Amino acid sequence: MTIPELLANSKTIAVVGLSSDPLRPSFGVSEYMQSVGYRIIPVNPAETEVLGEKAYARVTDIPEAVDIVNVFRRPNQVMAVVEDAIAKGAKAVWMQQGIVNEEAAAKARAAGLFVVMDKCILIERRKLSLPDPRSAAQER
Repeated sequence: MTIPELLANSKTIAVVGLSSDPLRPSFGVSEYMQSVGYRIIPVNPAETEVLGEKAYARVTDIPEAVDIVNVFRRPNQVMAVVEDAIAKGAKAVWMQQGIVNEEAAAKARAAGLFVVMDKCILIERRKLSLPDPRSAAQER
């Protein structure tokens, strides 16, 4: 799989560390991804709702399927997120720009997940001329 394939074939993104503070990078990135058609599910025990979506304490608490687990947490907190992503059956773990955890990445890959590390999902999405995932889903 490649980043363009992942972004073209995904609809739901669980964002770990998503804050309701519009000044936080997690908010701006998630707001953009939502604006281009992705379903954003906030994962933050300190929030109840972000961007109009119910927030969950952990990825494993989300009652529906998740394609990408996008991580806005310190590198030393990524392993627990990867373990939840594996348990949830996510397709991919995306560690945002500045986040690198080789051990967690290896564990995710060993479980069959696609891993992106130290890249911003907003920047990567903007590079591509992809259709809105909502319309792509309707065409299938």
